[in-house]
Parts: sequence; structure tokens; C-alpha cells
Amino acid sequence: MSDNRKQEKDFSPEVDALLPEAEKLVKAGKLQEGLDKLFVLEKQTRNAADLASTSRLVSAIVQHCYSARDYALLNSSISILAKKHGQLKGAVQTMTEKVMQWLDEIKTREGVDKWLELLETLRGVTEGKIYLETPRARVTLLLSHHHEVLSNDPKATPENAKKSLRTAAELLSELQVETYSSMERREKTEFILEQMRLLVAVARQKDAEAGQEGKDSLSGGDPEWTKVRVGGRKINEEFLKEEENEVGNKTFLVYSLLISTPQDLKLKFYDLMIQHALHQSSYLDVAKYYQKVWETPSIKEDVTDKGRIALEHITYYVVLAPHNNEQAGMLHGLYIDPALKPLELHYNLVKSFHTHELMRWPGIELLYGSFLRQTPVFSQEKRWEDLHTRVIEHNIRIIAEYYSRITIPRLMSLLDLTAQQTEETLSRLVVSGTIWARIDRPAGIINFRAKRTAEDVMNDWSSDMQRLLGLVEKTWMGMNAAQAAQSRVVKS
Repeated sequence: MSDNRKQEKDFSPEVDALLPEAEKLVKAGKLQEGLDKLFVLEKQTRNAADLASTSRLVSAIVQHCYSARDYALLNSSISILAKKHGQLKGAVQTMTEKVMQWLDEIKTREGVDKWLELLETLRGVTEGKIYLETPRARVTLLLSHHHEVLSNDPKATPENAKKSLRTAAELLSELQVETYSSMERREKTEFILEQMRLLVAVARQKDAEAGQEGKDSLSGGDPEWTKVRVGGRKINEEFLKEEENEVGNKTFLVYSLLISTPQDLKLKFYDLMIQHALHQSSYLDVAKYYQKVWETPSIKEDVTDKGRIALEHITYYVVLAPHNNEQAGMLHGLYIDPALKPLELHYNLVKSFHTHELMRWPGIELLYGSFLRQTPVFSQEKRWEDLHTRVIEHNIRIIAEYYSRITIPRLMSLLDLTAQQTEETLSRLVVSGTIWARIDRPAGIINFRAKRTAEDVMNDWSSDMQRLLGLVEKTWMGMNAAQAAQSRVVKS
């Protein structure tokens, strides 16, 4: 199948004469006779590599079948024309695009069964043909949505609903649209987001079946969650920053924002990535994704609703994230952001973690507990426990800054923990490299300062001497400059 052959003859006059003749035969009820005449000339134009004439003839053939409502003949004609020896790519492409325009009308007028038959015919025609990769992706998307609708049918059995949803996800996952050169960038992004959305739905379904929502074992919906992450890497976030990709006319439910908001590619992408990060309990990633949402102009300008909610969620997940340099930097940026100050409770919560002072957990519960426990984030017991853990870790870091040694009972009283809980938390921070500490159990003492070697002491002394000599030199140069300036004034 190629269009590279040189055209041997122009059959335009013959086609112009045959088309009206065939149309008369079809209108007279002689559909097959009219089609036979068109097939005979189509063979001649195809063998002569006359693309324009062949395209006109194949279009006329499928049009007559469609107008006669003979869908069995339409499906067979499409398959036969596409498989003809030496068929021209342009002719098949023209025929496919023409037939695809009728899909909605056939579904409305003739029902789903006829629509599905034509859809499968088109998928068969487009299979394995690079020049038809975009039409194949579009018809596959229609079929995938059909199976998704079946999965939501109240009359469907749980087993059939589950099967339909997984079929919908598998159909789209087979499409490697990121490699399609004929598909526009925006449409390509939309396809990838649809793949991710269906994979998330299947992953949640499998997690619910396995009873291990949020677990890290390689079972349940973990394969689908992994595919979601891979799909996210295919999206160019710089492309999402373009204005036309930030707000559109579609409506989705933004996860955790719990509001219906008009959004397009950007917000849908970050919605899906937030769901993935929450499944992995990657709180810092969740905070970063909400930061991207917050930076969207349409969200940021809505300070009373969507913007406020996005900012609140950034606060929640920043303080829930384990401490590291990136988390500390994001926490500081949030603390100095003027937009946070009107949210007094959230500002004070961030300030508590930003300030190098101890936070007693009973006080945190008293100040913030009644409000935070009512939010969708902290209504889950696990996240409330994670917040408690972050408070304890903050306090241990502060204690390690101000104490070189401390007794275990004193540390327990400062942290409001038992001896076992104190030791477990301290050990975890030591292993992660957040602090340095050694526990002397017989003496009941914890050391936060490592013993310094003679080499360490000499290095510190050398560094201090260099800084001292630098200050002396700077001071001497300043005095010389001042004396020179004074002598010039005296002489004048």
C-alpha cells in the first residue's frame, strides 16, 4: 500500500461520468449494481495510482451504503476497500475520516450495536497502519468510553462492571500516543490524561478488593499506580503553563479540593498526580502539586474559594512531609508568602514548624485539633498520627540544637512520649541522618554531640584563624583608606 507510485493516467472524466450514473442506479433500488460499477472503475484508478479519482470512488461507495442504511454492506465494503492490493494510503485515509463522521449519528439513530460493529470495523482497518494512527486512537477512545459507561451501569453485575472498567483502561493503555507525529500536542496530552484517569480508577478498584489501600506492597493496584507515574512523566509541564491549557470548559472533581471547578489540561494533570502521590503518602510531592495548582492565575485570583483551598492544602501537606532541605525551603517560602497571613490558623501552624522552638503536642491538639480534624485531610487517622510524628521530629531537632546531653526522662517529658516511643523516634531520625545522637542506656543519657578528634579541633582552629586574619586585614585596609582621605582633607 503506497502513494509513492507515479500516476499513470487521470481518470477524472470517467469518474465524473460514472458517479451520476451510479447514483441513479442506487436511487432506483439497484444498490449492488451501482456499487459493482464503482468497484470496477476503482480498480482501474487504483492500478493507475490516480489518488484523487480513487478517493472519490471509495467515498462514493461508502456513502451509498450509508445512505441506504445497509450497515452490513458498509462494514464489508470498508474492509474490502482497505485490503485491496496496492490500495492508496490517501484513499484509505479519506474513507476512514469520512466514515468516522457518521459514528455519532449512527449511535443515536440505529443504536449501540450498529455503532459498535462500525467501530470494530474501523479499528480493524486502522490496525498496524502508521498513517492511520490518529484515527485509530480516536475510535479506540470512543470504545473505551463505551466500556466505562457500561461499568457505571446500575443494572450491571459487580463482576461485569469491574471487567468493563478494566477493558476501558486496557484499550487506552495500548496506545502509545506520545510517539504519534500526526497528532496535535494538545490532543496527545488529552489522551495521556485519559489513560492516567482510567488507570487510577482501576488501581483504586483493585486496592479496594485487596483491602490494602495505601500499602506499598507489589499487589492490588500497584501496577496501575506505576503506569500512572510513567504517564505523568510523558506530560510536558511547560506546555501546561500556556494560558489555553490552564482553564477550559470541562468540569472535573478536583481530588481533595472537594469542589467542582472548570479546568482543563493543567488542573486535570495535577489532580491525577495528587491522587498518585497520596496513594504513596508522598506528602511533599502532594504539596508541590498543590503549589502548581495555586500558581495557576485563575486559581490564585480566587482568594475566597479555590485559591484559599489550594493554599490551605499546601500548608497541610508541607507540615506533614518529613523534614529535609527541600521541605524546609518550601516551608520557609510558604511562611513568608503574604497570601498566607489572612489565613491566621494556617499561618500560625506554619510558623510553629518554622520557628526553632518546642511544640508540645497537647497544646497543638488544643489549638488546632478541633479545626484540623474536621478537614478532609486530617479526618483520616493516619494523617493525624503523621502530624503527631512530625511535631515530635521537630521537637527532637530543636532539642539536638540546644542540648549536647540530656537525660532520657527529661527528653520524655519534653516530647510527651513513653521511653519506647522516644527511643524509636530518635533512632529513626539518626538512621535517616537528620540528627546525630547516641543513647547510653545504663546511664540514661542521650548525647547529641559526637566526640571530636584532634584533627577536627585543629581544622576548626585553622578555620577560625583564617577568619580572624581576614578581619584584621580588612580592618587595616579600612584604616589606611581613612587616613589617606584625612590627609588629603588636611592638605587642601
